Amino acid sequence: MQRSPYDTAAALLPLVGGPANVTSVAHCMTRLRLGIADRERVDDEAVRAVPGVLGVVADGNSLQVVLGPGAVVTVTAEFQRLLGTAGQLAARGAELREARARRNATPLKTALRRIADVFVPLIPALIGCGVLAGLNGLLVNAGLLSSLTPALAAIASGFMALISVFVGYNTAKVFGGTPVLGGAVAAIVVYPGVAKVTAFGVTLAPGQGGVLGALAAALLAVYVERWCRGRVPEALDVLLTPTVTVLVAGLATLYGLMYAAGLVSSVIATAADWLLATTGPLAGLILGGLFLPLVMLGLHQALIPIHTTLIQQQGYTVLLPLLAMAGAGQVGAALAVYVRLRHDTSLRTTIRSALPAGLLGVGEPLIYGVSLPLGRPFLTACAGGAAGGAFVGFFAVLGDRVGATAIGPSGWALFPLLTGNRGPALAAAVYAGGLLTGYAVGFLATYISFSDGGPRPEPSM
Repeated sequence: MQRSPYDTAAALLPLVGGPANVTSVAHCMTRLRLGIADRERVDDEAVRAVPGVLGVVADGNSLQVVLGPGAVVTVTAEFQRLLGTAGQLAARGAELREARARRNATPLKTALRRIADVFVPLIPALIGCGVLAGLNGLLVNAGLLSSLTPALAAIASGFMALISVFVGYNTAKVFGGTPVLGGAVAAIVVYPGVAKVTAFGVTLAPGQGGVLGALAAALLAVYVERWCRGRVPEALDVLLTPTVTVLVAGLATLYGLMYAAGLVSSVIATAADWLLATTGPLAGLILGGLFLPLVMLGLHQALIPIHTTLIQQQGYTVLLPLLAMAGAGQVGAALAVYVRLRHDTSLRTTIRSALPAGLLGVGEPLIYGVSLPLGRPFLTACAGGAAGGAFVGFFAVLGDRVGATAIGPSGWALFPLLTGNRGPALAAAVYAGGLLTGYAVGFLATYISFSDGGPRPEPSM
């Protein structure tokens, strides 16, 4: 019988120290993210043993409980409801969390976390619209349901046409400004009337600069708003602050930021195409091989705006299929561990539970429950990812680019989002070949590593 979200949340709450020990609650695509006041009051092993929990990631006073797509949303809602009932999510806890975050955070980590906070909430819409865009493309190519395809095209494209507004709104919200002012300034980027404005001798185009321009515009709006708040009399604040914020940030967007962000966006797209067309196998090997360590360090968040920029400019990101090969190497390595350690019942049970999620691109359970604790399988998983990336990159050199119309899923879950310069069928075939290569190399490299004194789990106590 499937466990309800309420049961999972109710089981987790006492194991993390109770309501008084929780200072914040949030979630991403797969993880319930909890801020913890006293880390010693958390029973990691008991949390990991809760049915429905796929893994646990501890990072200082942050606890991340891996629940998987879909489940994480409902469990988080129930968890927040329980905390609200208990009334323990107090301001003091938030202050403790912020104090610890300031002590432990580096400028790079802080910047990457904030960038992720801007873009991660947009991923569900990107996925939904991306799947519909792929479905519409299949119907158009097949000549089917011609009366429905214009409607599907409108549904799939509406969000992408206005994504800059959402980026601006979230940017202001994350960086401490008024969200609607951030959205208002970012809306300038996509407003058709900008075609009448000339900057640096060049007429602007609606959408020029894309999400990067919207991000920069909203950031500037936040700083202008803060400047106004400290100088404008309270009686005039409600009138002058929004006006000055929109005016100053808006003019800067039109006569500088859109132009500069447009250049950066063009460079990103050109560099990605050149990299794959010129050094495809090498680029794929490096990207596929290093993605797992990047995820562990949190540095993969820097790629989110790059993916989004490529999707805006080209309709798909050519980087995500390469990076997704890291998950294939992880699956292959886990299968090899399963075969080699026949007598380790506990580890084999973990692998059986985590493997379906791994095949669908949720790699944390396998990373933190299998390969990382054993050590060497983590490296051999990276080798599998590198091989899969090199396979996909090889076809890019031949002119067959594989891309994803949205970010978020990987593994088998990425198939509905695949497309490329030569159609979705070829893109899916190349991607499938990359997955199989990653599985095979990850498996063989891990299997062989056991024959030369490779990793053995410590005996259970």
